[in-house]
Amino acid sequence: MSPGKLPQIFLLLLIAFLLTVTVCYGSDQAGHADAKSNQVQASDPHQTAADEHGGGHHDSNLGQTLPLWSCIPFACMLLSIALCPLLAPNFWHHHFGKVSFFWALTLAVPFLDVHRGDAVYEILHIILADYIPFIILLWSLYTVSGGILLKGSLRGTPVVNLTMLVIGTALASWMGTTGAAMLLIRPFLRANDYRKNRTFMVVFFIFLVANIGGALTPLGDPPLFLGFLHGVTFFWTFKLFPQVLFAAVLLLVIYFGLDTYHYRKENIQVPADEAHEKLRLVGIRNFIFLAGVVLAVLMSGLVDWGEISVFGVHRAVQDYARDLLLIIMGLLSLAFTSKEIREENHFSWFPIVEVAYLFIGIFITMIPCLLILKAGPDGKLAFLINAVKEPYHYFWITGALSAFLDNAPTYLTFFNTAIGSFYAGMTEAQAVPLLMTENAIYLKAISAGAVFFGACSYIGNAPNFMVRSIAEEAGTPMPSFFGYILKFSLVFLVPTFVIITLVFY
Repeated sequence: MSPGKLPQIFLLLLIAFLLTVTVCYGSDQAGHADAKSNQVQASDPHQTAADEHGGGHHDSNLGQTLPLWSCIPFACMLLSIALCPLLAPNFWHHHFGKVSFFWALTLAVPFLDVHRGDAVYEILHIILADYIPFIILLWSLYTVSGGILLKGSLRGTPVVNLTMLVIGTALASWMGTTGAAMLLIRPFLRANDYRKNRTFMVVFFIFLVANIGGALTPLGDPPLFLGFLHGVTFFWTFKLFPQVLFAAVLLLVIYFGLDTYHYRKENIQVPADEAHEKLRLVGIRNFIFLAGVVLAVLMSGLVDWGEISVFGVHRAVQDYARDLLLIIMGLLSLAFTSKEIREENHFSWFPIVEVAYLFIGIFITMIPCLLILKAGPDGKLAFLINAVKEPYHYFWITGALSAFLDNAPTYLTFFNTAIGSFYAGMTEAQAVPLLMTENAIYLKAISAGAVFFGACSYIGNAPNFMVRSIAEEAGTPMPSFFGYILKFSLVFLVPTFVIITLVFY
């Protein structure tokens, strides 16, 4: 597929990125202040919760003044995602983008009217520093992985499916949950296209490949990468291996039992004359581009090239470099992968367009929720923040919020809460090494909660929604938003997390 046939959403993002970079170098050069000089003072443990990686140095007290009812547009956005596909499927299919923009405007218009400059900053910040990089990363991984095709005879028996889930879970920590999910979901769906009961297979794929498998390295999931940027060493997250192994094995055993039951119940007979084609990968040069994506993300966390200000929003230069490299990797994949491979892979732009439209509404309406959360004990969620004392508190509260909000700022909020609780008066550089050693169980609980609970809803982690969309496009029926939670998360995930709590926290 040629670049000229890219969907409009990507062209708009590319133009926005280029415009942003142009404005960067022509605007306030004073934004080159070294971010590392702004260390957390533990006397104010929530100070850097507003200074996420890529975030600015904006001193706003909005989170302390916003009422809880300002989160209503976010709740309405979630209800729209949950109910519209059930109550008005045809309307939703054709107008989900309009619904998303409607709820975004419902929040943005009164927010701008009341809070003026502060509101402008918060909206610009979440678009420039969070939403656009988020979509660029998803687009690049989706585009590159869509150029890799597994050809040959692959029948989705319980053993084959289990093997694919194990491989995907193992890959997730090294190429990111999004990368692993986008790489394997299409072969997984094709292998099982002859099966009658496929819904539970995709749900467990989301549980394991798109979430839990990403907990072992900072490359696996955004909150762990954020921890890496704030001083958690790269290989420290391997301390989560017992929890990851325990959760993965338990869920894989449950999956294998379900798959075996349904496989036998369907009584599938393999035709004696069925042709068997040797398995082979096509489009393997895309693995080079995939490695380029992973290295670009890692680079943005290892170097410090200063900061630049765009409309008052401070972002690191290396973040812009990363975004540009991600776009280049995607374009190279489009240029060097034949149209036939993508067609045979059933590749289309709809899933990424759906995610782009829906998540702009989610990101905008989520602003008050994140600001209140970041305000810590000074915000309307103070009762929740102040209640966090024990490791299992950190695990469940970080997790519960991560299931519906952006898990990166949620992780950072409780990361700073732990630092303030144990190392008052120390800088972040002094406190984080002690947190990793003396009170490692608290950091483990925060990290595991932020990653594991992302599997609890479709919006808990970026690849969840994309996997669901790809599966539906391929003909696999998927549960509704609430159906996913009630029939799968509460039945399989929550009991697993209860057992993890009893064993580890």
